[in-house]
Amino acid sequence: MTTPTSLTTPSELSVALLAHIRQEIEHAGGWIGFDRFMDLALYAPGLGYYANGTTKFGAMPQGLRDGAGVLSGQGSDFVTAPELTPLFGFSLAQQLAQALQATATCELWEFGAGTGALALQVLDALAAMGQRVDRYTIVDLSPSLKARQRVTLEQHLDKVRWVDALPAQMQGVVLGNEVLDAMPVQLLARVSGQWLERGVALSAQPHAALAWADRPTAQRPPLDIDGPHDYLTEVHAQGEAFVRTLGARLTQGAVFLLDYGFPESEYYHPQRHMGTVMCHRAHRADDNPLLDVGLKDITAHVNFTGVAVAAQDAGLELLGYTNQAHFLINCGLVQLLENAPLAQRVAAQKLIMEHEMGELFKVIGLVKGAPFEAMGFSRGDKTHRL
Repeated sequence: MTTPTSLTTPSELSVALLAHIRQEIEHAGGWIGFDRFMDLALYAPGLGYYANGTTKFGAMPQGLRDGAGVLSGQGSDFVTAPELTPLFGFSLAQQLAQALQATATCELWEFGAGTGALALQVLDALAAMGQRVDRYTIVDLSPSLKARQRVTLEQHLDKVRWVDALPAQMQGVVLGNEVLDAMPVQLLARVSGQWLERGVALSAQPHAALAWADRPTAQRPPLDIDGPHDYLTEVHAQGEAFVRTLGARLTQGAVFLLDYGFPESEYYHPQRHMGTVMCHRAHRADDNPLLDVGLKDITAHVNFTGVAVAAQDAGLELLGYTNQAHFLINCGLVQLLENAPLAQRVAAQKLIMEHEMGELFKVIGLVKGAPFEAMGFSRGDKTHRL
């Protein structure tokens, strides 16, 4: 029997994962919802994209040659803000320090810590500030990424621990950078005026393993979509359930979530008729998650209105909501740029430029306990847009 640990090449992993998904579809009667497919494609033990050992994070794709013709690159699929420049984590640490003090807590929690780069930046910055942090807890489901995080965070292992699930109660400041976009979503399609749930079935076409298949559903997007045209969108039951779980278990503390997305009125705009699901591999994007299963990331933009409502339903209060540019500038990024090397200043521009990450990425802050004036939202707060 082939086991995940005996698979050595990406193609072998993909074939094994595809067989696993096909078996799941057969057991389910020939159809599974896209949320279940996305869960398997990303998180199936040993096989899913975030559960296998392939490289995900890095500045360059594999196979590029430098000026001397030497093969280079990290074999990565995408880059996140902490890999672009440590100034991202250094700026964010200012907000985290304020939140630790305002909530009278001394523990940080990070979900989906990637390479550990953000944790390293935050811990280094907080130590330089003299901010007390007794423990840094990472919640991550990927064995390969945990191993990478341990190497990155070697100098802070006295403070860092890894857990697979949340305790019944917790305190501290919670951080999630590009976590919500990787949580499975349901797909809803309006076709000829009828709402359907779009899922995945086995293909009858030669050389195609999987195919899209729609089923009638009573479920609807949270907003009515004007117009008679066909329309595809997502609903975020799992992401919103995650936020409600945080609200239920956090007894005292704050939450900061950074991701790409929109408020509800923009997310479900009549013109956004193709949905937001996107795949990333080798720093290229495509919109077909049924191909190269297990070898690429699958994401969907975040409905931040849904996040805010779920949080408030669970007893969290809103500290603020703004774009990443305003948030990082409010947290002192401009001052950090003054003494940074040229390469760091150039990289940091991508964090705040409108056509890069500055506008598309948003930040939402939440608190359990007494609210405080969070510095990241001091200017440019867009809470009224939610």
